[in-house]
Amino acid sequence: MSAPDLLRTVLYTVNNFLKEEKYKAALAVLKGFRNGAVYGAKIRAPHALVMTFLFRNGSLNDKMRAIAKATYTHSRNLACFVFTYKGLQALQEKLQGKSLQSHSFLAACVGGWLVFGENNNINSQINMYLLSRILFALARLAVEKGYIPQPKKDPFPLFATLVWGTVLWLFETYPHTLQPSLQSSMNYLYNDSNVWHDISDFLVYNKQRTPK
Repeated sequence: MSAPDLLRTVLYTVNNFLKEEKYKAALAVLKGFRNGAVYGAKIRAPHALVMTFLFRNGSLNDKMRAIAKATYTHSRNLACFVFTYKGLQALQEKLQGKSLQSHSFLAACVGGWLVFGENNNINSQINMYLLSRILFALARLAVEKGYIPQPKKDPFPLFATLVWGTVLWLFETYPHTLQPSLQSSMNYLYNDSNVWHDISDFLVYNKQRTPK
């Protein structure tokens, strides 16, 4: 058998295997791991690139290593979480013979504890990102279920007012309570813009404050 024929045979066998219904749950777990790894890399790589070159000091090699490490950590964690979540969901459904709403909550709780429970910069950013989305979703759900009345006016302007008022108050008064990346962004915008010596660091580049 020639190499092309062998390749066609292998692809035919694999494709037939992927169509087997009895293996669907297990294969979905593996596909979830793959999608988690790819999505994590796609999300983290550009973010790490921008934030590292904007705010991190050091050589080019140091910066590239930091970008690679952040991308790998995000990709690995998301892949492991999806693998754990989908695996536990499938296991619960198999044991109880049907799918329940509690299955997703319990599976995600276990996955969150195992994968995103370590307190580091990557996990902190991901968890806070999710928290903001959860609060929005719960507010919408409360209105949908009738627990709170439908606002007569768009509440978004009030929301924006409170968010920006609170975060700038914290930054000016208790900056140590904010996440390091947010502190860096705030310093660049509000503190470093108070410092310049000539036209070069007024328009061309940023001259950071000298630490006290």
